[in-house]
Amino acid sequence: MRFGRVFAVAAAASLALAGCAGGSSSSGSGDSSTLKIGFMGDLTGENSGIVIPPRNGAKLAIDEYNKTNPATKLELKEYDSQGKPEQATSLITTAVGQDKITALIGPAFSGESKAIGGQLEQNKIPSVSPSATNAGLASNGWKYWHRVVASDASQGPAIANFLITAKSPKKAYVISDDQEYSVGLADNFEKTLKEKNVPTERDKFAKDASDYSSTVQKVKAANPDIILFGGYYAQGGRLLKQLRDSQVTATFATGDGSLDAQLVSGAGAAAAEKAVVGCPCNIPDPGSNDEFSTKYKAAYKIDPAIYSSEGYDAATAIINAVKGGATTSEKINEALKTIDFKGASKQIKFKENGEPSTDAINIYQVTGGVLKNLGVSTEAKLNG
Repeated sequence: MRFGRVFAVAAAASLALAGCAGGSSSSGSGDSSTLKIGFMGDLTGENSGIVIPPRNGAKLAIDEYNKTNPATKLELKEYDSQGKPEQATSLITTAVGQDKITALIGPAFSGESKAIGGQLEQNKIPSVSPSATNAGLASNGWKYWHRVVASDASQGPAIANFLITAKSPKKAYVISDDQEYSVGLADNFEKTLKEKNVPTERDKFAKDASDYSSTVQKVKAANPDIILFGGYYAQGGRLLKQLRDSQVTATFATGDGSLDAQLVSGAGAAAAEKAVVGCPCNIPDPGSNDEFSTKYKAAYKIDPAIYSSEGYDAATAIINAVKGGATTSEKINEALKTIDFKGASKQIKFKENGEPSTDAINIYQVTGGVLKNLGVSTEAKLNG
């Protein structure tokens, strides 16, 4: 229910922003020799581990572009929402009204994307998210919204169908917390399992809870063969630990929001072993020497992680629009309609509703305490 309050604030802020930006073709234009591009997401909160990598990827792309000494340079402005929709609503007021951003990379999470999408639309600010996957985001009729990852409508069924094939479950249990992303992914898990006639039960807990014993006891009583959690690693790690501590041994699977080493550290290596994680991302294997991995490691001294390449591609889509002569928000948005290039993660091209043209889902599994990429969901094989 907290989103009702968020939307009320968003509506009021949108009116204020319209007065600042005017809603005209000059919105977000600023000095055409330097355009401000925003990046919004959780940079210091409990799930920042899956947002810092795409921020790094975006910064790498913009730094590379600026080193070519272009006529129009880009300045990356960071907005740390900590993944909170209400904080994103406040930040976008500053980004558009005060900083006068021309475009936005993000928001990173689905809840904050939903909370500020209307404001971006009203003020005609194009956005490209590297990681927001809630399926409903594409159904709002927004013309300035885009993402470079497949939605939960692809991710949920792909993960569920993979487990059905791999484990032939007689019973499943679906769990979520109360966040927008978590509920949406769990909905898609449940829908797919029931369509495949797998008996399924479901439960939900509060995001800020730390004791999941009520849910754990329900799962233990149900004795499922597979457990599917829609949510982020901060909650996923705690849940997995509490399940294993209660001797629940069913295969545990989750989605992209938990694809981080902190899922393992949060649960403990022993509890996390063999956990399955799906993601509409293709993370290069550690030690890879492909062009993107080499550049990323040179810049940050670490291997690319979840959505690093998608952050790079989201920024590159905007960069390519600017290279083509688009130096206002509306012109960038028009240029994004025709973007088509081979990105670091995949071929980047947008459908009319802002969705990416490709929707492959990769499967990862914790093996020896490390998340290993098993390949695309239609071909991957579990290690035990």
